[in-house]
Amino acid sequence: MRVLNYLELEDRLRGGIVTATRQQRRALADTPVEVTTSPWRGGSPISGASALLGGESFFADYDVAHTNTIGPGTVAVARHARRNDIPLVLHGHTTAEDFADSFRFSTRAAPALKRYLRWFYSQADLVLVPSQYTKDLLSSYPVDAPIETVTNGVDAESLDGYEAFRDETRERFDLDGLVVFSVGEVIERKGLTTFCRVAQRTDFDFAWFGPYETGASASEETRRWVGDPPENVTFTGYMDDKRAAFGAGDVYMFPAKVENQGIAVLEAMACGKPVVLRDIPVFREFFTDGEDCLKADTETEFAEALRRLRDDPELRARLGENARETAAEHSLDVVGDRLVEIYRRVADEKEHSL
Repeated sequence: MRVLNYLELEDRLRGGIVTATRQQRRALADTPVEVTTSPWRGGSPISGASALLGGESFFADYDVAHTNTIGPGTVAVARHARRNDIPLVLHGHTTAEDFADSFRFSTRAAPALKRYLRWFYSQADLVLVPSQYTKDLLSSYPVDAPIETVTNGVDAESLDGYEAFRDETRERFDLDGLVVFSVGEVIERKGLTTFCRVAQRTDFDFAWFGPYETGASASEETRRWVGDPPENVTFTGYMDDKRAAFGAGDVYMFPAKVENQGIAVLEAMACGKPVVLRDIPVFREFFTDGEDCLKADTETEFAEALRRLRDDPELRARLGENARETAAEHSLDVVGDRLVEIYRRVADEKEHSL
């Protein structure tokens, strides 16, 4: 079976969608599925157009189309799949809810995006989402297509050797003592204001490892906090190697307001880091307060959780060990097996429906 695993504008995107897509491909590498990443014959729209002029199809040959974004190239792939009875799997990484609070004007645009997503996802033979929370959201739009869950997973091998980065990274960013950290793009939806205000309530060093915008597209909150951070907060900017973040940090704090799963949370857990999360529905689905994480709602509760971890090394160790076990439940082997089962099933269902 040949499967298209497509990420439109892959070389320009960053963040969780890119990580999730590449983890899908790594998960499929040791399976019987042959993966192609470009829908165009010859590997690009230009070569596809040349093929079309020569009497061939603009599109490459594949048995199942699986896409990960929502742009015009993806719409073209979806239309081609539907016209040619190719099973179409659309991955629901994007929701109107997680689009809001991401950059300037994104919250205003979210209602229009919701209408678009309802139409877009409804074209699918199957919509995949990383959590029951996201499934419930899309069902409420409502999306007129079957929706199933599959974890984004965590690539534990990509984190191997993170410990070796500790001293160098802490020295580079002048970090000392118990370091509270986060990983990923610096945006308000991921709890930027809470992160900074909790820092102001404590004497820990805080570090957010990840890129940020300060130009016209940046939100007011991002420009404010990055431009004038609390004295004990460091924004590192883009990191060439994510292992530096997980090596330098001690407690992973992620006060996200909305999340579809949280790949970086699973990465922190795979490194055995104790994590402190905002108590939102998607985290209740995967993580248990007091067993593999601590959860908080208010700035006071976040600060208290951090002090509790500082004062109780045994708690830190227990949460970290249990977190490793939780992360193992989201291995790439799990992802690969699930995707293979899905591809075979949608192909069989399409064949029997013709």
